Amino acid sequence: MRLTTKGRFAVTAMMDLAMRGDNGPVALAGISERQKISLSYLEQLFGKLRRYKLVDSVRGPGGGYTIARPLAQVSVAEIIRAVDETLDATQCGGRENCHDEHRCMTHDLWTTLNHKMYDYLSSVTLADLVEAQVKKRAAIAARVELKKHTVSAPKSRAVREKAVA
Repeated sequence: MRLTTKGRFAVTAMMDLAMRGDNGPVALAGISERQKISLSYLEQLFGKLRRYKLVDSVRGPGGGYTIARPLAQVSVAEIIRAVDETLDATQCGGRENCHDEHRCMTHDLWTTLNHKMYDYLSSVTLADLVEAQVKKRAAIAARVELKKHTVSAPKSRAVREKAVA
């Protein structure tokens, strides 16, 4: 089972775009900088994503990319499929010639795993990923805020008296 960099980068870039898309088109240069993905690689990926009608491009000053559909209607499986990524746990690529030109004993196991992976990735949308990320950021911000208040709290009278003695 392999999900290559191409699929991972495509999902990451689409998530970045989804999280910033409310403010208008997002430039690939910004995604490249934030996610540490080569700009030329992103251009290739977004060409495929545009052909698959997952993103729209806006030319000119202030241009960039936007998500073409509501986030809840874009699945991770679609993104991966759009960039020509295959999820295949079989050794034979589904050709059933894995063992001396015959089907191996575990072919059905790996084929079933392929279906389960696809079903799972089809069930996860950009809206799900963005919501999870927003919640995660809010939890981190709350912990940082709590830590600020805990660290800056004045010492109790008993601690001050003990320090003087």
